Amino acid sequence: MTAHTLTTPSHTTSYLAAGPAGGPLLLFAHGWPALAATWRKQLAHFAALGYRVVAPDLRGYGHSTVYGSPDAYRQENIVHDMLELLDHLGRERAVWIGHDWGSPTVWNLASHHPDRTAAVASLAVPYRSLELGLAAMLPLVNRDLYPEGTYPMAQFDYMAYYEEHPERATAVLDADPGSSVRALYRRGNPITPGTRVSPLATLRRDGGWFGGADRAPDLPLDTAVLTEEDAEVLTRSLARNGFAGPTAYYLNHEANAVYARQAVNGGRLDLPVLFLGADYDATADIVTTRLAEPMRAHCSDLTEVRVPAGHWLQLERPDLVNAHLADWLSRMGITPAP
Repeated sequence: MTAHTLTTPSHTTSYLAAGPAGGPLLLFAHGWPALAATWRKQLAHFAALGYRVVAPDLRGYGHSTVYGSPDAYRQENIVHDMLELLDHLGRERAVWIGHDWGSPTVWNLASHHPDRTAAVASLAVPYRSLELGLAAMLPLVNRDLYPEGTYPMAQFDYMAYYEEHPERATAVLDADPGSSVRALYRRGNPITPGTRVSPLATLRRDGGWFGGADRAPDLPLDTAVLTEEDAEVLTRSLARNGFAGPTAYYLNHEANAVYARQAVNGGRLDLPVLFLGADYDATADIVTTRLAEPMRAHCSDLTEVRVPAGHWLQLERPDLVNAHLADWLSRMGITPAP
């Protein structure tokens, strides 16, 4: 696996690459607050199978450009970065694979640029949800668990908190990046879905992250999700760049929705689509909510699989994630030459 940098007049993208140069291209987009390196278990696996694998640090992360203006983190700009990277790689199309905030990016690539998309896969975040903004997701939540009078924003209350208090949210996470990483990267809780209110549903009431504390609690590392080396790489990067860029991804819901609605063919996807849902993800809950219904209505070639894991499923269950991705690619005929 090798590290590379693409610099254009407008932007710098750092990325990891592995596998045969001529293999089918899989391009992995990470989420919040992550790095290209959080895909390392997928990169190693698929490179060994003969795929060309590439994972960029999205803007605001790693050694990619960090911008001061929240507007810079609109999805339209991030899609542009990915198309520049695809051109730089000398490829017409890629299989786009995303997680968390990388999911809206790959969904937008598929829906706005189907000619640059061989297929698209998302982990945790279904199509026609986050890329359409907070207002589009609220009607789909589980109001039995989150009565509107008590939890008006349901499990997405933290997104409203970011919009109202971005500086405070950033400062708490910046206060101790190592503790923030250890607190945020936790395995899923296999409690019966829909029976436990997410702590993210009360962030505004609690005064912010971690019950209104000034910094993250000093928790032990959850080695089911991160190794010591993984945690150190993430901590160094977030300490260098800060959380302001990552937080800004949450400050563009309206602009992102306008852009998403400009997709070709009314947003309908007729190319191969894979969605890997996390059974124990209390935020991107696809078990007891209707969050995945718009995706099902807009995709004509959808494969949907549930993984018994939490939000970080590619780290928590790389065996299953890799197997499901490989099986889907094989069935789609997207395989390396013998």
